[in-house]
Amino acid sequence: MPEPGSEPARLAAGGRPPEGAGVVTKLSPRSVPETVARLVAMVQARGMKVFAVIDHSGEATRVGLDLRDTRVVIFGSPQAGTPVMAAAPLAALDLPLRVLVWADGEETKLSYTSPPHLAARFALSEPLASRLAGIDALTDAVVGA
Repeated sequence: MPEPGSEPARLAAGGRPPEGAGVVTKLSPRSVPETVARLVAMVQARGMKVFAVIDHSGEATRVGLDLRDTRVVIFGSPQAGTPVMAAAPLAALDLPLRVLVWADGEETKLSYTSPPHLAARFALSEPLASRLAGIDALTDAVVGA
């Protein structure tokens, strides 16, 4: 059981990271499956590779558990990510990039770790950090009209 007031307790209580945790969340006007399909299509159209789509809720259902619709899309570009990992090997913990698409009541949300947070975590130079920044425009396009 998490200690009251601790970050795990706050997350367990509301499912939201504390302010400043480096997580960006955007509202999608589409369902979770439609948002995932749109994200996958846009990633591929930009010449990046979709490494996996993890259906957490589907796997939960398979073992008899309930979980809101929750999917993670893991994607990237070796041309962009390899130099980052060569300079900062621990960046491989967060690369390829991933986007969580999840149901929050009647809303669909899309969440990911912000590029500045990743850059700070791994002390990336500006040229290396810029290789991660495209996720902002990509996710804007996914949730746009």
